[in-house]
Amino acid sequence: MIANLTEADLIRLWERHTDLEFTTKDAVATVATMTPNNYVNHVPMMTGGRGTDEMIDFYGKHFIPKMPADTALRLLTRTVGNNRVIDEFVFTFTHDIVMDWMLPGVRPSNRKVEIPMVAVVQFEGDKIACERIYWDQASVLVQIGLLNTDSLPVTGVEQTRKFEDHQLPSNQLMHGNL
Repeated sequence: MIANLTEADLIRLWERHTDLEFTTKDAVATVATMTPNNYVNHVPMMTGGRGTDEMIDFYGKHFIPKMPADTALRLLTRTVGNNRVIDEFVFTFTHDIVMDWMLPGVRPSNRKVEIPMVAVVQFEGDKIACERIYWDQASVLVQIGLLNTDSLPVTGVEQTRKFEDHQLPSNQLMHGNL
């Protein structure tokens, strides 16, 4: 194992991992980029897994085959540091399939979703040790029609627009302008 990878190596490994998830769609190859004691935690839903066998099962049964065909990621920023990559990106999809890793038990709404996400990826040697991925689940639920913004202080796709364009006005919920 390589003790410390360069920033370019970390980025290459992370991009290879995500390519295997979203393009190649190969659970075994995806998990091969990870340490034996790896873990993935989709924080809002507590989905993911720990270790090779659990992750092959998760990626192979619940994540890769439950990804809408039009899924896309738009990278906003990337921070690379001491054995860590932190990506801020927009995750987009049409909710046309049951996505038990993100929306367990929710029938497809056929609505478009755009959600800001943050992935914190840690490395050990030349493998991924863990992924912690964060998003606002309330915004997802608003966008698929399960939460009403009239009765709750939540936003839908507006947060994605603000995430990508810092020039948009702030404090809209506080002033009742959404």
